[in-house]
Amino acid sequence: MHSHVRIDPKLDLTFERVVDVPKELIWKVWTQPEHLMPWFCPLPWRTIACEIDLQPGGLFRTVMRSPEGQEFPNVGCFLETIENERLTWTNALLPAFRPVTHKAGESVDFLFTATIQLATHGTGTRYTATVRHGDEAGCRQHAEMGFHEGWGVALNQLVAYARTL
Repeated sequence: MHSHVRIDPKLDLTFERVVDVPKELIWKVWTQPEHLMPWFCPLPWRTIACEIDLQPGGLFRTVMRSPEGQEFPNVGCFLETIENERLTWTNALLPAFRPVTHKAGESVDFLFTATIQLATHGTGTRYTATVRHGDEAGCRQHAEMGFHEGWGVALNQLVAYARTL
């Protein structure tokens, strides 16, 4: 994340880990739908659809399916795409930076901005995920949904999948 952006523990959740996968491969599995879908949400949940228009203002859309078969669409907009370094998106905006009017029917009802930052660390990568929320209630809700555990499981799945490529 930008060095001038400070983490506010009341509004922001962050997750950091060093993994033994090069950042170029992590970028690939984050930015290509066919490579994002196998690992993106913790099993037994599945990502059944994904669209990525990898440019500021571009679409980031996923559809997750619960083990019971319920589908949860997620639509957002990329804010920043710095190849192999930083990927930032938000669910507060639709493509072309069009403001969202409500979140009803989506898998989360709070707005957030997420950044994945990648930095070379030895032969691997320091992977940092930061999710900024607009209010404390949204941050608490995201934490209670299992942010740290869920993002950790997803990263484990990402690493396992990346090793197959």
